[in-house]
Formats: sequence, C-alpha cells, structure tokens
Amino acid sequence: MPPDGTMRTGRLANFMASRRDILWGMLWACGLIACRGWIGMELNAPARALVIAACVHTFWGALAAVVLALLLGWGTALLLHALETGRRRTARLIVAFALNLLRSVPQIVGMLIGYVIITALTLNEALATDASRIAATSAVTALFLFQEVADLVTARIRHYAATEFVDALLVCGVSPRVIINREILLKNSMAYLVQKSVALFGRAIFLLCSIDFIVSVGLSTEVSLADLPVTLGSLLAKMDSKQDILAIGTALTDVRVIPTLFVEHLQGISVAFLIVYTLLCVYRIANGLTERYRL
Repeated sequence: MPPDGTMRTGRLANFMASRRDILWGMLWACGLIACRGWIGMELNAPARALVIAACVHTFWGALAAVVLALLLGWGTALLLHALETGRRRTARLIVAFALNLLRSVPQIVGMLIGYVIITALTLNEALATDASRIAATSAVTALFLFQEVADLVTARIRHYAATEFVDALLVCGVSPRVIINREILLKNSMAYLVQKSVALFGRAIFLLCSIDFIVSVGLSTEVSLADLPVTLGSLLAKMDSKQDILAIGTALTDVRVIPTLFVEHLQGISVAFLIVYTLLCVYRIANGLTERYRL
C-alpha cells in the first residue's frame, strides 16, 4: 500500500484537477499578492500608488459592470417572456428590434460614444467624483454585455418551459413569477449565472482597458481636462509605461537588459502583467466552472 503522504497528495491532485476554477482562482490571488509585494519593494511611492489605484478602479469598474449587466439582462429576459406569454406580438417585436439594433453596434464603437458622453458630463461637472465616473463607465460597459445574460436567462426559461416542470408547479399553486425567478433561475440555473458572471468580468476588464488605452492615446487633451480616474488601460498609455513596454523589445536583442526589466521598468511591466494575467486567470476560471458543472 502507498504511504499516507502519497495518498493525500494524490487525493489533493485529483481534487484540484476536478476543480480547476478554484485552482486558477488561487493562482490569480497569489499572482496579485506577489505583484503587490514586488512593486512595494522596487517601485517608488507615487508610481506604486498610481498602479494600485489603477488596479482598484479597473476591478471595481468591471465588477460594477457585471452587476449592472446581470440586472439589465435578467429584467430584459423577464420582459420578453412576459410579452411573449401575454401574446403582445407588436410590443415584443419592438423590444427585440431595439435589442438587435444595439447588438449590431460594435462594442468598441459604442464604448467610444459612451466615453464621449462621459467626458462631456465630466467637463460640465455633472460627474464630479471618481466614483460617479467609474459608475458611468461601468454603465456604458454593461450596455454592451447585458444581452448575453438576457440570452442565457431566456434559454433557461425556455428549457424548463418545454418540460413538465413548470406545469407541475402551476398545478401546485406556485405563481409564474416565483417559478421563473426562484425555481428556474435561482435554484436550477445558478451555476450558469455564476459562470456567465465570471466570463463577463473578464470581458469587462478587456473592454475597459482597451477603451481607456485608446482614449488616453487618441484623445489625450480632452481626457486630461476631464480628469477621468486612472485605470490599468490609461496607465499603460502613459509615456513611462510605454517606454517600459518598449524595453521588452530591446531585451530580445540584448539579453543584458533582462535583469533591469523588473526593476528599472517595473511600472509598465507590472501594469501589463496585471492585465494579461488577470484575463488569463479569469478565462481559466470560467472554463473550469464549465467543466466542473458540465454546462
């Protein structure tokens, strides 16, 4: 018989193999902690504060976008279902047309239009605090994410409506609203919603960083006047960070530069690492949830 230590190691390996979402979540947390410790030792105080603020603003903005997308998507799906079951064909066609029209707009183009509006509101002091500006950018991001939630919720409702599950609950006196919200979505579709939320979190980070980078590079004058909150995307567009990233190309031809990358060029390297590593881990977590719950 194998020793107890070997058995415990094998059980732990099997456990982590079946729960890759937990494994990648732990790796993501460890990577963030390690990055925080390294920049705490090697990066100067102003730059360190800037990186930490950018990370917090980006993650909170993405999280707020996911919450708003869940609420909008859930409500939209319920509205479409109510119009469909109420035989209000014209109203449903109008809502579906508006949703398809919004879906046809490229995400980057729509985000740019939203940022133009946010910049104008900021210049007019309608958005006076960083919290309000982050909330506004999260709302714009959610507008281009919530339809995925609406599609998921609609698919889950139709899946159970095609079975005897709904009819049995109706016979028992359960109201249709309770059947949809509690029995179908909360009790029997939570794994789908969690997996979708994780995937949307990664998508929101990608959109926020991409649009912030584009805005910071292409509209530097207006954005500096508006004084939008710093994010990982906008910080990556700053001259110091761009020079740090260009140093990686120099290291490919001159290996003597490699030891200096993580000391002299730490700001740009750390920002790029936080973006890429977070997107990788979130993608793996979402895939792990899909495998774990067989979605």
